[in-house]
Amino acid sequence: MISTQYVSRIALLRERVDSFERYPFCLPAVRSLHELALHSKVTFVIGENGAGKSTLLEAIAVSLGFNAEGGTKNFRFGTRRSHSELHEYLRVSKGFRRWRDGFFLRAESFFNVATEIERLDEGAGGPRIIDSYGGVSLHEQSHGESFLALMTERFGGKGLYILDEPEAALSPQRQLAVLSRMHDLVLDDSQFIVATHSPILMAYPGARIYQCGADGISEVAYEDTEHFQVTRDFLLNPERTLRELLKR
Repeated sequence: MISTQYVSRIALLRERVDSFERYPFCLPAVRSLHELALHSKVTFVIGENGAGKSTLLEAIAVSLGFNAEGGTKNFRFGTRRSHSELHEYLRVSKGFRRWRDGFFLRAESFFNVATEIERLDEGAGGPRIIDSYGGVSLHEQSHGESFLALMTERFGGKGLYILDEPEAALSPQRQLAVLSRMHDLVLDDSQFIVATHSPILMAYPGARIYQCGADGISEVAYEDTEHFQVTRDFLLNPERTLRELLKR
């Protein structure tokens, strides 16, 4: 059966990998990867720093035609070539429908996207690109404000949105705002693939959560994630947690 979602599966072409001892194939998220079935609405990829979730997300985005540093498929700038070759070893299964809108957000290089927008708008004779982001320079806003402007102004629905740690500059209240906006876009026929550490974002109802650990990638329930359990235990009894952490 042909899938109706924008991206349905990601597979690693393991037979083409010459060694799983070298980067990026040595990363836990990649070493044991065979195939991931993506949710039609929201898929989260979580795990410790260094597990390879951002590398995997980057490879998915690049294999779908997005710029490695972020942006839409029309962005073709490169500040510094730092992305891995993993995208060359992925098979991405797409449905027969095509997304109308799309964006790859990398928290660590969003500054470069904002700079590229300003460069392209210099001396532009037609409509400015920044107008589709709310009309205010992304550099003249806080990091969190620019992220929210991206989601509320630029994301137009019926799209594929790949987000790498979108919570990086957001307060808990703003993370709730992002969660609400994600839902609006999901209702407007959008699909999200998100790498995150945020227990707030990954609480999105019905989302599929893949956890990257030392043994590879496995699907996990929200309540079974370390993010949920550590946050819950701390908030239930912060005094006890701090007593153990600060004991000398």
